[in-house]
Order: sequence, then C-alpha cells, then structure tokens
Amino acid sequence: MKKFLDLISEEMKRGFAAAGYDANLGRVTASNRPDLCEYQCNGAMAGAKTYHKAPLIIAQEVAGCLKDSGIFAQVGVAAPGFLNLKLKESFVRDYVNEMACSPKFGLEMPEKPRNIVVDYGGANVAKPLHVGHLRPAIIGESIKRICRYCGHTVTGDVHLGDWGTQMGLICMELKRRQPELVYFDEDYQGEYPQEPPFTVEQLGEIYPAASKRAKEDPAFKEAALEATVKIQKGVRGYDALWKQIMAVSLPDLKRNYADLNIEFDLWKGESDAKPLIPEMVEEMKASGLAHESDGALVVDVKEETDTKEIPPCLILKSDGAALYATTDLATIKDRMENLHADAIIYLADKRQEMHFLQVFRVARKAGLVKPQTQLVHIPFGTMNAKDGKPFKTRDGGVMQLKSLLEDINEEMYRKIVESRHEMSQEEAAGTAKVVGLSALKYGDLSNQAGKDYIFDIDRFTSFEGDTGPYILYTIVRIKSILGRYRELGHEIAPQAIREAENDLEKDLMMQLAGFNAMMEGACADLAPHKVCAYLYDLANALNRFYHDTRILTEENEKKQAGWISLLSLTLRVLESCIDVLGFSAPERM
Repeated sequence: MKKFLDLISEEMKRGFAAAGYDANLGRVTASNRPDLCEYQCNGAMAGAKTYHKAPLIIAQEVAGCLKDSGIFAQVGVAAPGFLNLKLKESFVRDYVNEMACSPKFGLEMPEKPRNIVVDYGGANVAKPLHVGHLRPAIIGESIKRICRYCGHTVTGDVHLGDWGTQMGLICMELKRRQPELVYFDEDYQGEYPQEPPFTVEQLGEIYPAASKRAKEDPAFKEAALEATVKIQKGVRGYDALWKQIMAVSLPDLKRNYADLNIEFDLWKGESDAKPLIPEMVEEMKASGLAHESDGALVVDVKEETDTKEIPPCLILKSDGAALYATTDLATIKDRMENLHADAIIYLADKRQEMHFLQVFRVARKAGLVKPQTQLVHIPFGTMNAKDGKPFKTRDGGVMQLKSLLEDINEEMYRKIVESRHEMSQEEAAGTAKVVGLSALKYGDLSNQAGKDYIFDIDRFTSFEGDTGPYILYTIVRIKSILGRYRELGHEIAPQAIREAENDLEKDLMMQLAGFNAMMEGACADLAPHKVCAYLYDLANALNRFYHDTRILTEENEKKQAGWISLLSLTLRVLESCIDVLGFSAPERM
C-alpha cells in the first residue's frame, strides 16, 4: 500500500506534467499554515527560473489541470506561487478503510529484508542493573521491535560484560574473605562444589567493595588483573569460580530485564568470543595489520582525512590479556559468520564513540565485514535529575534499576487509587505496574537518543500532556467505548468508516493515514522518538474528536458504526505503536 503523502505527491506531479512542466516539481509537504490548507506545494517557485515564468502563472496553470482530481477538493493559488491543497473526504476515507483491512495497516515490506543484530544490553555480570543500564536497554529493545515490524530479521543480543576486570576483582575479594576456598588451591584436582560460595545479594556487595579496595591498594589491583588473565586463559579453579558467578548472576539479570519487558534472543557475553580470538589475532599479525608497540599488540586506524587524533586500537595488552576491542572484534566475526549480519547496531553512551570508531575501522581493515555491512553506534545521552546532574540516590550513590521501578510504581499506584476508588488493591497494583512502565519508557523514548534528558517522576507519571500514562488513558478510553458498543448488541465492521463530516473527524483520519510513513522513517533513522511524536499527535486528534462527538448516543446507526470503526482502527494503530516501544495498556485505569 503506497504511503499517503506519496499518493498526494503523485497527483500533484500529474498536474505539473499535464501543464507542461517537470513532474518532479510536484513534491507535496504538510502545510506549515494549517489555518489555510492541509498540504502545500512550492514547486512553482522552484521551476520559475528554469521556465522563465512567474511562479504565480505556473501555479495557476497547474491548478487548472487538477480541477478533475480525485484527490484534491481544492487547489488554491497564493502569491508568490504557493499551491495550497485540501483533500477530498472520499479520498481520505478510502485510504483509511484500506488501512483497516490490510496487514500492518498497509505498511510495505522491504524487497530485500536485512539481517540486523542489535547489541543493546551491555550489563556487567555480578553487578546489579542501575539507571545507567536503562537507556541502552529501552532504546535497543524499541529499535529491535521497530525493525522487526518493518519486515527485517532482527537478533537482539545482551552482550554481557562477563570476562573483564570486574571478574578478577570479585575473585580476589573472595580470596581475601575466604582464602580456604578450593578454587584458589592450585593443587586441587577434585570436583568443585555445586553450590556457589555466595548469593546474588552478596555478589552485589562484593564487587563495589573490591572496586573500592583496588583504588586504595595497588597490590590488590595487580592481583585482580592477574586473576583476570587466569580466567581468560581457563585456569581450572578460576574458570570454575567464574562459572559459579555466571550461574548466580544470570537469573537475576533476566528477572530485571523481564521487569522492563525486554527480551534478548541471545544471552552471549564477551567470553563467547574467546575461541575466535587466537585465530583472528594471528590473521591480523600475518597480514601485517597488527604490530607490537611497547609489548602490546595494536592496529593503526588513523586516516588522512581525520581532523583529530585517532590513537591505535589496542588488541592485546603486554601480558597477553584481551580487551573490550578484542572481544568486540571477535564478536563481529561471529555475527558475520553465524548470523550473516547486514547491519550491526550498538547502543552505548557517548563516551564510547572513540572505542567504536576504532573497532569499526579495524573490522573493515581486517575484512571481518563485507564492504556493504553497516556498523552503527547509537550514542545516547544521560538521564539526569532535576538539578541537571546524573541521576543518583539521596545519599549520592548510583540508583539501582529495581529502586527506580519501585518509585515509579508507587507513584502510579497512589494516583490510580486516588482516581479509581472502586478498584481493588490487587488490580490497582497490577495496573500501576503496567502504567508505570509506560511512564518510564515513553519518558525516555520521546527524547532523541543522543540528547540528555531530565527524569521528572511527577511529569512522567502525569495523565496529561506528552506522557505514557496519557497515551494509555487514550487507549483505555477507546476500549471502554468499544466495550459499551458491543454490550448494546452491535458488532464492529472493519471497513465501515464514512466520509468525515467535520474537520476534527477528518484530522483524525489524516493522522491515521500518516502511520506508514512514520514507521518507515522510524526504522530508517533508528528513531523511536518518531513513534512517540506520532502517538502523541494521534492521541490528541482522537481526544479532540471524542470530546466533540456524541458517539454512543448517536441515533443514526450507519453514522455511529462509521465512528466506531474509526475508533477501532485508531485503537489498533495506537496499540501497535506502544508495542514497538515495548509497553502495553491495561483494560482500565
């Protein structure tokens, strides 16, 4: 199904061609003066120089060729040559009726779907999720869903930090506390215990303690680095302890991500790249791409066109330990060989820009990817408190994600109980959790990924304005109307939408008609904020129409059925949008 604006532009191009002008001058845009018209075309002014004619004359000639248009109810001409357009209600009606009966509302699927990998978790094993993990998880999940909705094959990978220095730190802190553990006995040959020597809560305390100790005790830090190398080399006791850390951490991480309605197809980590590293490194050495520098192995990535200093990419440290760049490169190799990726998208904060620039250049120089393979880093800004500083707990620490969700759920519960006194505590708590997630996700996704934003719990949980709860309230309102209509013994016809009788009804239809272009653009630009902006405009159009129209008391059954079908389509579009953003709506609020 062609996009709404494309059909309008095609009709305008027909008018230019019929008047003897270049059809490409007929590009149409939404009006920047909605008080004058719905759409506009400025092609007459663009063609004035080419055709040595006043733009007003060109516009008048084009308008004359469109008098019989099946799309335009009005083609007006305004100085110095604007073409002001108003659509026929019948054209708009036919388009939305076709949307109502088409899969995905007529969204065209790509001729060649792509294999896309989205790397968007990045949590470190043995460390609780905190607010810093929120943005990559939320944005990445939405990008995955948007690309899938648009017909691509998408694999979401958590890509855990499970092989870095934090593992060595944990091992050394455990050794300091429990030196008798058999994992540290190099002569031990028996089976290691099945029960881990710690709980997930203890792990959450062990890492920060070890990290603090490493900053104060150089010897402890050095021992942790040595332990990291032992883990990476598969030393038996350290490998067994590493597996225990993974076994305790993973279930907790999965529960935390599930609370955010985030699902990964792959739960791989840096350690999964380990078998690929030796061969990859040898190939880099053999080709002359990698060379030694101060005992370490590096690849030069600076290019002549660079305007700033780009340091070499460090592949192996002098002690032979791998780094993030090493595992990222080996992971790219794995994704190309096993997932046949056409695009790999990374969600990581702005501070990682240099890292990904280096990694992407090495990947291309080493031939790990095809020339046409897209490697994309989406740098995101920070979530800040009202004072503009990074979000923290009252005592200045980094807030755990679990605590943030609890705060939002409590605030939503309070507001729901105040507004719906007849709701049971159990239903109110369940509803608060659903609406709270919408507040959190919509509050984040409505901002462009690269921008910092202020986390304001009062604004995010409001039922008014550009918020998740407002969107859900609109959806619940439609559900209520449709439910009462069915209770009256009626069925909803999928293709019964009638011509609009007023501007508010027509505006709602035109908002619906923009769905395909919006979703296609959100996919192409990897931009969930475009879905949010569309959602807000559509919800506003629906609510304006609702407040002006007595739907359930309308005596003309055909007119009423048309309005109900229009609401039904609006509901389906709204629900599709919130689904790609990663949240859902309750039955009532």
